[in-house]
This record gives sequence, structure tokens and C-alpha cells, in this order.
Amino acid sequence: MVWEKEINELNNRLSMIKKMGGEEGVRRQHENGKLTVRERIDKIADPGSFNEHSALAGSALYEDNALIDLKPYPRVIGTAKIDGKRVILDGGDFTVRGGAGERGHGSKPSSLKYATQWRLPLVRLLDAVGGSVRTFEQLGRTYLPDGPATSMAVDLLNQVPVVSAVLGSVAGLPAIEACLCHFNVMVKGSSQVFAGGPPVVKAALGYDITKEELGDHRSQVFKSGVIDNLANNEEEAFEMIKTFLSFMPPSVWKKPERIETGDSPNRRDEELLSSIPKDPKKRYDPYSILEHVLDANSFFEIAPFYGSSRITGLARANGYPVGVTINNPNRLGGSTDGAAGEKVMRLWRLCDTFHIPVVSFVDEPGFMVGMDAQNQGIVRAGARMVVQQCRSQSPWISFYMKQAYGVAGQTHHRSTGMYHRYAWPSGKWGSMHIEGGVSAAYRRDIASSDNPEQKRQEIENRLNSMASPFRTAEATGGESNGHGIDIIDPRDTRPLLCDFVEMSQDMLDTQIGPPLYPYTP
Repeated sequence: MVWEKEINELNNRLSMIKKMGGEEGVRRQHENGKLTVRERIDKIADPGSFNEHSALAGSALYEDNALIDLKPYPRVIGTAKIDGKRVILDGGDFTVRGGAGERGHGSKPSSLKYATQWRLPLVRLLDAVGGSVRTFEQLGRTYLPDGPATSMAVDLLNQVPVVSAVLGSVAGLPAIEACLCHFNVMVKGSSQVFAGGPPVVKAALGYDITKEELGDHRSQVFKSGVIDNLANNEEEAFEMIKTFLSFMPPSVWKKPERIETGDSPNRRDEELLSSIPKDPKKRYDPYSILEHVLDANSFFEIAPFYGSSRITGLARANGYPVGVTINNPNRLGGSTDGAAGEKVMRLWRLCDTFHIPVVSFVDEPGFMVGMDAQNQGIVRAGARMVVQQCRSQSPWISFYMKQAYGVAGQTHHRSTGMYHRYAWPSGKWGSMHIEGGVSAAYRRDIASSDNPEQKRQEIENRLNSMASPFRTAEATGGESNGHGIDIIDPRDTRPLLCDFVEMSQDMLDTQIGPPLYPYTP
């Protein structure tokens, strides 16, 4: 064989590269409950589908012009298939210098460039620290943090699906990469996210804190909502990524695929007749409504632990992907607070970007009130929701199940584009609740009455008699409410949804390409 010597050298170099940070680095990775980057790729990618790019990049050690060692660049990049769909994989190798690239240790072309030019989804497997002061010594100077690749990462959000999995401690730029995406997940017990780690906190603020206290799931998933979903282990995180990508097209230049779910679009579940209790104080399970309406076992919840008064996620209706939102009466009575609003807006932006219809199941008592909500800026958050709702382009259908009050109720409705709404006979709505509004609007009448409590009840009873949804249906839309309202048998919800989503496909064909308004994470 003419090139046997060179082929042997290639294989020798590849074997060195695949040792990653060496036995000691791999051992520490496993002791910390983490897989190596190559084990992760084997877990998430279809068998035999990974094709590595710039595999030989790294820091070589020579002796008498003979290669002694080759330390790989701390990122593994390439194409792979995930459940048959081709993606770009970019994994940090924490066994090599904590996953941080440094001057003089080789480099690789950006995965952002591949994802942009090849129009393929990008999956980041994050396990890397950010910048290091060691770089200053290697450069012999400091440098301005201008981040030339950041604009490419931002632009990519308007072109292909981007997913980030936090699989270790990430800080600095990798922490930002955890959020420059459309969906992210972290692993309980072995991953943390922070702008600056404990040593940086100590230097800046003077107190000690562990990396877990600073940035594990307790703060990033439950409190801040920085990370959408929480996995118990890395394998579960990979399954979540696979599920999310199953709803996505490869790029904005295509529509998501329809799959055959085997669930009849004409299914009418009798249980929907009893989903909403007649007693307004009784609670119900919103997830059961989703089960009765959406394709069986298709609902994938996004950010279940944050802003939990609104449930959001992706599902299928007659095999077509849909974005789903429903009020959760078991959290804050279903009222939309700032966190819930932020979560809903992200879903709307996601659906606009990747041509996915939206279905809203409405039981909206209004924006959250009280001092806590005020101090957290609920009014500005509400204004932002109105802006986002007015800018949305995806086909949108709403089912008013119980209540819709005030401006928050308005955010389930869009006056332009492909939109329609239906209501169950259990629905009520208005500018505000009658029970709370009477005390404000009829304050003088009540106060001047010989029996104020009796007068208040009398007025409430009179107004409640006008609150029948059938009276609203007598109006025919027009300028006063933008669209009419159809009162339906709750059992017809699934057939109507499936029919709407099928009709929406022609509209989505006209929206192929980047979104009208850029995606923001």
C-alpha cells in the first residue's frame, strides 16, 4: 500500500485524540457523575452517524521531530443524525483544560458557521468553563472582550433550531450559550450555570458560596427560569432533546413534519363534558384536558417548574406539531404573573420562527395583582405580552373554557392574521370579575344603601344574569370584539382543533423563511 505509513500515522493521531484528557481526566469526569464528550455523542446520536470535523486539531508534543503526544482541542464538533434527522453536534470536553480553548492549543472552525451555511439544527453539549486569565500570559497582553462570533450566534436563532444541554459547570460564554437557544435542559446534581463562579463571587462581593448554591437547578430552573427543563441524568436530558427536535423543522426554510400518530382527529371524549366544575371555587386538572384534546401521549412540556400558573409546551394535533398554552388554576389561580408571561412569550416566538400553529386553552382570571406582582413589574410585563401577541404571525386558535378577564384575557386573542376562537358553555369573560368590580364601580350606590351588603349582592346578581356566554354569541363580532365567538360542545374541541391545524398548513406555506420579527431568547 503506497500510503501505508501515512495512514498509520493518521490512525495513531486519531487514537491519541480519542484518549481526550487522558486516563486521569476521564476518571475524574466519571467520579463526578458525568459522561465524557464522546460517550455523550454515542448516547445522543444514531449509531454510526457521527462524522467528526477537524478531528486532529490540538496541541502536539514532538521530540526529535517525532510525535510524542497530541492533546485534543477541548471541543468535539461534527454532523450526526438524531432519530434520523441530521444535526450539528458541538460538545465541550471538560477532561481537557476544563473545556476551555487557549492560545497555542489548536482550534476548530465554528459550529455556528456549519449550522448557518448547511442549514442544520445545532445541539450544544455544554461542559466547559469560560475565559481564563491564563490567556493574558500566553498573549502577553489583555484584550477587549468584543466577542466577534456572538452576532453569528444571534442570527442563527432566526434560521435553525438551537438546543443547549448543560451537562457540567458552565460559566462565562458557555453560560450565555446555554441561553442562546430555543430550548435548554440541565442535569440534576451534576450541572450548574453562572455568569461567574464562586472564586469570582468571592473576589467581587466578599462572600463564600458553593457552585451548587450559586447555579444549580434550584436557582436556574425553579427561580430564574434560565433553564427550561430538568433531567435526572444525562440520558434523560438526551431524550428531552430528541423529543424537542422531533417537533422542529431542520430550518426556517421548511415546515415541521407531520407524523402518523394513530389517533383519530374526530375523537370526542365524554370526559370533557365534566372537565370544568360548575362551582367556580373547585379546581380541576388542566393536564387531563390536554390529554383529551391533543394527540395521545404527544404533549411535551417546556419549563414546567417556572411560571407554573401557565402550562406551555409542544404537542401534535392529527400528527401536526402545535404550540400549546393553558392556564393552570392550581397555581396562583391561573393568573398570569411575570414569569408565566415570559414563558408564554418565548413559546409564541418559537412557533412564529418555526411555522408552528398555536392553540390556547383559556381560563384566564387576569394578570396577577398585589404588591409582589407590582414590585416585579407586572404592568410592563403585561405590556410586553400585548406587543408580542400583536406581532405574532402563526395561525392561532383559542378555546375559552372558563374565564377570560382584562388585558390578560386579551392576550389569548389576536385581531389579525389566521385566528379563530371557540367557547365552551362554561365560559365567562369581561373587563374584570363581576364580584371584584362591583365594589369599585358601584361604591357610592353600595355605601349610600340602608343595607350595603344586600345592595352589593343585588347588583352582582343582576350583572351575573347578563354573563351567559350565549348572550355574547348573539353579537356578531365587528369592531367591538374583533371576532365573533362560537359556543361549542366541549367534545368537539379536538375535531375543531385538528381541522384548523390542517387548514393552517396553506397559511404556513406563505410564511416559510426567517421570522418577520427576530427571535429573542
